[in-house]
Amino acid sequence: MRISDHNPIIVIFDGRGIFFVLLKPCNEQMSNLAADSQTVKDLEFPIIRDWLFEYAVGDTAQTRLKKLAPSNRSKEIKEALLSVHELKSIRSEGETFPRIEFEELLSEIKLIPIHNAAVQLEGFMRIHLASSLVNSLLYFFDKRESEYPLLSDIVQEAYFTKEIIEAIEKVFDKHGHVKDDASINLATIRRSIRSIRKQINRNFDREARKLLKNSVLGETKETFINDRRVLTVLSQHKRRISGSVVGSSKTGSLTYIEPQVNIPLNNELELLLDDERKEIFKILQELRKELKEHLELIKSYQNILTELDFINAKCRLAMELDANLPSIVDTQELEVTDGYHPILWKSNKTQNKHTYPQSIKMDKFSRMLVISGPNAGGKSITLKSIGLLQIMLQSGLLVPVHKNSKMCFFDQILSDIGDNQSIENELSTYSYRLKRMKTFLDVANKKTLLLLDEFGTGSDPDLGGALAESIFESFYNKKCFGVVTTHYANIKLKADQLRNAVNGCMLFNSETLEPTYRFSVGQPGSSFTFEVAEINGIPPEVIEGAKSKLDSKKVKMDRLLNDLQKEKTYLERLNKEHIEAQRLAQEALNEYEVSKSKYDEKLKHHREQAESNNKLIQSGKKMKGFIDRYNLKSRKKTINNPLLEDVKKYIALEKSKIEAGIQQQKAKDKEKQIGKSKKPKKPVVDQFQRQKIKLGSRVKLIATKQIGNVEEISKDTVVVTFGFARMKVDRDKLMWVEDQKK
Repeated sequence: MRISDHNPIIVIFDGRGIFFVLLKPCNEQMSNLAADSQTVKDLEFPIIRDWLFEYAVGDTAQTRLKKLAPSNRSKEIKEALLSVHELKSIRSEGETFPRIEFEELLSEIKLIPIHNAAVQLEGFMRIHLASSLVNSLLYFFDKRESEYPLLSDIVQEAYFTKEIIEAIEKVFDKHGHVKDDASINLATIRRSIRSIRKQINRNFDREARKLLKNSVLGETKETFINDRRVLTVLSQHKRRISGSVVGSSKTGSLTYIEPQVNIPLNNELELLLDDERKEIFKILQELRKELKEHLELIKSYQNILTELDFINAKCRLAMELDANLPSIVDTQELEVTDGYHPILWKSNKTQNKHTYPQSIKMDKFSRMLVISGPNAGGKSITLKSIGLLQIMLQSGLLVPVHKNSKMCFFDQILSDIGDNQSIENELSTYSYRLKRMKTFLDVANKKTLLLLDEFGTGSDPDLGGALAESIFESFYNKKCFGVVTTHYANIKLKADQLRNAVNGCMLFNSETLEPTYRFSVGQPGSSFTFEVAEINGIPPEVIEGAKSKLDSKKVKMDRLLNDLQKEKTYLERLNKEHIEAQRLAQEALNEYEVSKSKYDEKLKHHREQAESNNKLIQSGKKMKGFIDRYNLKSRKKTINNPLLEDVKKYIALEKSKIEAGIQQQKAKDKEKQIGKSKKPKKPVVDQFQRQKIKLGSRVKLIATKQIGNVEEISKDTVVVTFGFARMKVDRDKLMWVEDQKK
């Protein structure tokens, strides 16, 4: 018995021997899981696995997908994500990638090495298909190794060859039947079989025609018994037929007789068919021996195709969900932009309903996020979205977020969601949740993501709230990341007091009292308890009575949160309208400038045309004058000489003017060309001003003349707040105004 050094044991001596009792088995696979089974269930990841299962072709990939779980091995996760991303890129760009359709070769791989093993005809065709498919894959990735390195590495386990295909095609035709010329002996046997069958059919047809005249056959005339063609004879005439009786109908009215003339031929045919079976077995054995030399290559076919089947299932899901690969950062940081809960999105899509995306940012300065707001406002969905997206990512799946999102890996993802009573252990919901909290407190660290829904509920509001606040502080002190939904005011207040915690709320339309399903960070949300009660028909006196029973400070706080949310919603609407108005104004200005440019160009063209026409008119008048002066009546030949001299002088003058104009235009074109070749330097003032831009500076957006404050600077990108709008702007589009006043 081998004992691992990693497994702690107790050794017991009892006089009869030594017994090793294992206390804590070392399960390496479990230690690599980033989430326990309850968390996976809470976040509904099994539904994602079911979708993947449907996309897979073979049993091997389906089995792997059924067991898919989030891992904390960052290197393996990155490789898995990049493999899916590579395949999605191939599919999205419309490249002619071979279809991953095949049948697994597990049975054939087992049988090929065994002496005299009978590999089925279908098995050889599966190997033929696999070899053709892998050859196509090798051809596709040839010279694409740098573009798709991970997928190229997978197929490089095999090598391009047609030996397997040619060996199989030498034996089988395109329909999967053994060819006549697979061997000389088989060709001879099949010629004999065809000859005997022709003779049997000729004899049978002759006997049938003869008996048909005598009206001794039944309506069906003939049938097949044991693959032999026999006559259907009326039983009262069976003694008139020479042949062998091979059976009768259920009623006994019909007797099946094999004509005497065909009996020796059918016997001979049986012998030939047996010879054919033996010869085919011999041929297939030779083929099996030939394929045995390529056994390692056939094994690589199985490995490559099942691995690509596994990746392809992930890719097909990613394409259906429009999922992307976010930027993976080594620091603990989440910046989910336009993230969707995939299950909700797919459900809403079938019902033609809109799904609201969420954008959430968490880093070391805002690692504990407390989400509050009214019931049915989307708190739990937001929390589950973050959790499910993280589990999908750490399971090697692309996630439905904007491609500019940033995500990281956690060693542990722990959730406490919903009502999880333990009937077996006789635990209430609150007791169960406390046991989960105890486990979380034991294992949580800075690489843990906590997902706590309706944190602290299930007990006395005051006592349970106080305990929840203390547990919240403990998690905070362990520096873990967490998303918490709650209605407790003390938790909201604690999040506001702690430096690296932040409040957030699900927005609510205070006029219609309907949820907007949009998340906003920065302030806690009101539960709108009394407002929702009022719209649902609770009498006003009951609501006022409830208010009178509460601490006035708590009522004021809830009203304040309510008013703040109303004011924030109003300001956001105004800001949105302002931005929209600016956009429309800019569009109108752009349209005006384009129209003005077209008008100026048209006006210039008309002026040039008018000038040209005037010149032509003047020239025409001049020529008309010459024509009027021309004397046709006089017989004197020199009478028009002065006129002709004037015409020549006029033409020479006009020609010189045209040549001068051409030379002048050439000079202008040359100056323009020289001007274009010299690149204008950027104004020193602009470069100096842009260099002065720093955190806290007031800057102007050159395009719209808006003035805002600089919040973040990342290389050439600057995050600027314009009123309530927060935008990422290129540094070149900004002008420094002044530094922040101290």
